[in-house]
Amino acid sequence: MESPEACSSGEASPVAAERPSEAAALRALVDRVRAGDVDAAREVRRLTRASARHRRKLAAAVEPLVAMLRAAAPEAGEAALLALLNLAVRDERNKTKIVDAGVLEPLLGYLQSSDLNLQEYATAALLTLSASSTNKPIISASGAIPLLVKVLKEGNPQAKNDAVMALYNLSTITGNLQAILSVQPIPPLIELLKGGKRSSKTADKCCALLESLLAFDQCRVALTSEEGGVLTIVEVLEEGSIQGREHAVGALLTMCESDRSKYRDLILNEGAIPGLLELTVHGTPKSRMKAHVLLDLLRNSPYSRSKLQPDTLENIVTNIASQIDGEDRGGKAKKMLAEMVKVSMEQSLRHLQRRASFA
Repeated sequence: MESPEACSSGEASPVAAERPSEAAALRALVDRVRAGDVDAAREVRRLTRASARHRRKLAAAVEPLVAMLRAAAPEAGEAALLALLNLAVRDERNKTKIVDAGVLEPLLGYLQSSDLNLQEYATAALLTLSASSTNKPIISASGAIPLLVKVLKEGNPQAKNDAVMALYNLSTITGNLQAILSVQPIPPLIELLKGGKRSSKTADKCCALLESLLAFDQCRVALTSEEGGVLTIVEVLEEGSIQGREHAVGALLTMCESDRSKYRDLILNEGAIPGLLELTVHGTPKSRMKAHVLLDLLRNSPYSRSKLQPDTLENIVTNIASQIDGEDRGGKAKKMLAEMVKVSMEQSLRHLQRRASFA
């Protein structure tokens, strides 16, 4: 801490002297971007990569960077795109400022670029911008959804991952679900799930998006028409992250609740029971509840949901046994539990055989 003498000496502290100099340097940098200097755009990108302070201080660069993005020169476009991406990360004001500056038109052009790197950067930018609730309806109305699904089908691996996450962000606006479905996203979603780790963030978002889309018959038909579609969701149910498993059981439950007679056997035949039984013990409160309800629907004679005690597997079995006449209900419950375990083991074997056939 400085002494009173030092403070009263009239000499400017190094920190105080530095601030005007830095502010002037940043203003000069923005002026260089405004003049179309590609190296200046690269410098904005460098400064904002890990500095929230620089993201705030360089917000004035947003409009000239968007103008540079419109210039259509690949080198300048890439530099501007990456600088805008860094400006938007973890900064809500910059996210909305970038969209307000008119970035979507050139950004959608880059989404259609034959240069897969530019397409990847544009997809990453849309992912970041779509995290803002203010931007979501604007991006949705811009025509981005069909282009994101196209990237999901044809982009490089990173672009595909970012595209599904951006689509998930936009899917939280209910009216967008039909728009997403209209461009046939199910085959590329399943392909992405099959090709990656079941416990990845991408798998989480794929299953979250599928859970929402499966409320529509069009999605259920598309999923069951896709080879290994339901099986892939069952694999996330067994091997996914905590969130992924919650969305996977939610997706299967949505299917079964929509038409039990149509989807019950299909879900059983893909070996869902072992994963569901495990979720009743080790899942989140929400996934435990969903697993109990789905197990109830998968039995031969499901009973009213109001009679279900969503806490342990023992309660499910005991509730079934309570509907049977006779004294030895506890014995019947244990026998039924043993039968469920036997069925689970048999289905696991069939499940492994089916997986082998897809290998």
